[in-house]
Amino acid sequence: MMAAAGLALSIGVSLAGVTDQPAFVAPVDKPIPKGTRVNVIADTLTFDEKTKIATATGTVRLTYGPYVLTATRVVYNMMTRTFSANGSVVLKEPNGNVMQADSAELRDTFAEGFARHVTALLTNNVTITAQYARRYVNGITIFQHASYTACKTCVTADGTPVWQIAAREAKHDSLGQTIYYKDATLKFGSVPVFFTPYFEYPDPTVERRTGFLLPSVHWGEYGFGVTTPYFWAIDRSTDMTFAPMWTTRSGPLAALQVRKALAAGAMSFDGWGIYEFSELDTNAQDTPWRGAARAQSDFRINDKWTWGWDGTVVSDRRFMSDYDIDPRNMLASYVQATGLDDRNYTKAQVIGWRSLVDGEDQGDMPVATPFISGDYVLPEEVLGGEFSYGFNYYTLERQNAIDTVVYNQSGYSSGNNTLNLDLGTNQTHMMAYADWQRQLISGQGVLVTPFASVRGDGFLSRNVPSAEEDSTADFYVLPTAGIDTRMPFITSLGDYDSVLTPVVQLIASPSEPDQRNNGNEDAITLNFDTSNLFLSDKFTGYDRWEGGIRANAGVNYTLLAPSGGFVRASLGESFHIAGENSYLVGSGLDGTSSDMVGAIALQFNPNITLGYQARWEEDFSRINVQEASLGLNFSKFAGSISYANISKAANYGRPDDEEQVWGNGRYYLSDAWSVFGSARYDARNGKPMGESLGVTFDCDCMKAELVYSMSHTDQFGVSDNGTEYRIDLSVELRTIGILAGGFVL
Repeated sequence: MMAAAGLALSIGVSLAGVTDQPAFVAPVDKPIPKGTRVNVIADTLTFDEKTKIATATGTVRLTYGPYVLTATRVVYNMMTRTFSANGSVVLKEPNGNVMQADSAELRDTFAEGFARHVTALLTNNVTITAQYARRYVNGITIFQHASYTACKTCVTADGTPVWQIAAREAKHDSLGQTIYYKDATLKFGSVPVFFTPYFEYPDPTVERRTGFLLPSVHWGEYGFGVTTPYFWAIDRSTDMTFAPMWTTRSGPLAALQVRKALAAGAMSFDGWGIYEFSELDTNAQDTPWRGAARAQSDFRINDKWTWGWDGTVVSDRRFMSDYDIDPRNMLASYVQATGLDDRNYTKAQVIGWRSLVDGEDQGDMPVATPFISGDYVLPEEVLGGEFSYGFNYYTLERQNAIDTVVYNQSGYSSGNNTLNLDLGTNQTHMMAYADWQRQLISGQGVLVTPFASVRGDGFLSRNVPSAEEDSTADFYVLPTAGIDTRMPFITSLGDYDSVLTPVVQLIASPSEPDQRNNGNEDAITLNFDTSNLFLSDKFTGYDRWEGGIRANAGVNYTLLAPSGGFVRASLGESFHIAGENSYLVGSGLDGTSSDMVGAIALQFNPNITLGYQARWEEDFSRINVQEASLGLNFSKFAGSISYANISKAANYGRPDDEEQVWGNGRYYLSDAWSVFGSARYDARNGKPMGESLGVTFDCDCMKAELVYSMSHTDQFGVSDNGTEYRIDLSVELRTIGILAGGFVL
């Protein structure tokens, strides 16, 4: 029986650092155990005893351990221990790579060989072609006149890959996990765009390795900037990226990222710093030294608990936006622990806020020391129903008390366009609750859900402007009981299914006490609509709660089409029957009867979706809130347009009337090319808020995107007309990396 032979060819591409492509396993070079027999399947098999040559022809398949070789003709020379394969040669390696060639000459150790007109198909879905390839016993494979590409279907009209790396010689050191190029050229189509006489990088078996990453270019207030990142793989669990940006106006900006992986999680540190050679107009500091730092972590304690932190410090408000580091205008730094077990949830945090908005007083920003909340559901039934309980606790501290105009039930007491904020320098709020509910279904199909709850609240507040004393302590107990009744009417209208469900709720609680002694920290915002119509308490936080005897009534309707289309509609109103009303002007809930709320969503087919919701006066004299949207999704076009007109509610976070129109769309010119755009317009003030226009090329091996955008703002530092113009370009070559740049015009 002839001995086995083979050629293991491998090559791959990645940049130094962390790669995102699938792992690529190097060829298996360890010897196959002695005595392993080769399995040969062929149409014809002959052996010349005199020359010691065996010949297999026809459909030839050799299997030797994990290697599989197919060809139309295989000749094995027992004297030289080599064989040659011709005609549609295909060698499948143990790692899954496949080498195709017109012909190959191989040693039976599978360590050496030579092939002509080679195409190597790698497990990370890239292709290497070469006129010749030779593999040596030391794990080195040399490709002559080679090309590398990740493109499969993304080719030009003549079949040329959209991008490829062509080289006079490519050497792959599988043991050193490195690829070396001589006279390498990056081509887009057939057009060369970059040439280097020598180039090397880790092969795809390397997930992380020390070296330079792709650079990026930028343009902004700092002038022209080039970022040159360098990645240092310190050890298996620690790495560092040093990414200085060299600017023409401000000098070098240092940027450093350190990451550490641990058995229970990971943590990272980012730092930026600069000594401005020429201070930017936005630098309001007395020193040219500017910088920022951010530390993050996430650790798992066990299968239910995690903990971590996220903290950011900055030298000044504008530093991170000036150098395109971070778009946030409010920084939340915290340490937190979270527990999640089925439907049980606990979270504890210590949080500090830092405003990056010009004109906002940092002394108004609070620190929560701590903020803790928990929600739990008993697995067993209690009195035939579901029982849950929870708590919320926080202590907030700030330097300044916040005293602004107060809006009462009779209207605005003074001023306009001012938020209702009445917050002290310190407040502690402790709240605990217990809920019970049970669903009952009558013989006629009426769904009745009685429910009950009780909550206790304790406040310790200091320096609340509206309070009669500098420091006050209050304790309240709020029991609530109610019943929810629903009667679904289900009918078939031909092929359509129709469900009409009237809903009536009756809820009773003691009146909410006078809360002038306590600040409202977490229940400032309120949006009354059909999504919270049937909640027993419509406040978004725990500092305020709904009291008195009230009723909610409405109807839900659903129509389902066999094609998948649907109509969903809701309509309803809330009524305050007795006791003190907890809501203020602007909520839509401050009267005996609330505003009407309604919503409708229609999908005629998978391509068109319509949505509309509104809140209007009961007598239809005024629409206080309305929002509409249209979504389109066709083979060549996808997009949406939305409109919102919302009346001011200073008590609930909206000091001004708002009316805006916004939309976005993308048109597909071909399978790969598309153009897109977006715009937002402030109809109330008659001015644009932002627009963008771009073009994208996206295929199996490449994504390139060019975006031109305009943002209109009154922030200091943009052009005189309050508009910032920006161009962003990114080119991603799969398995190579991303080349990106941003330019502020």
